[in-house]
Amino acid sequence: MSSIARELGRAPSTVTREVAANGGRDHYGAWKGRCRARDSSRRPKTRKLAHRPLAVQVSAWLEELWSPQEIAERLRIVFPNDPMMHVSHETIYQSLFVQGRGELRRELARCLRSGRTVRRPQGRTERGARITDM
Repeated sequence: MSSIARELGRAPSTVTREVAANGGRDHYGAWKGRCRARDSSRRPKTRKLAHRPLAVQVSAWLEELWSPQEIAERLRIVFPNDPMMHVSHETIYQSLFVQGRGELRRELARCLRSGRTVRRPQGRTERGARITDM
């Protein structure tokens, strides 16, 4: 595993985890791993805010100028036993900033305290990057 990791320029734990998840040392199949990765990353995925009662509640609180962080925390307090009514602040932001496709109306983005309707790009990490020359 160490020599394979060195050859690929990856941490040995990454290679070990990949092999274990796809049949183990004796039954590893690269194609099986490839298919599993493709299936788990299928797009488009159903958005969490497609759940109508959740979208209505989030919209109402956004119109009252609550922050996405406040909304996410409050949902867990108000609906402690209903995981369909739990959402992260990041999901709320993503829904607001996906123009034309978001479950929440575009004008709700204007309810944000910053008033911005477009996100500022943040630094990108190499985590999850594809292995070159695979």
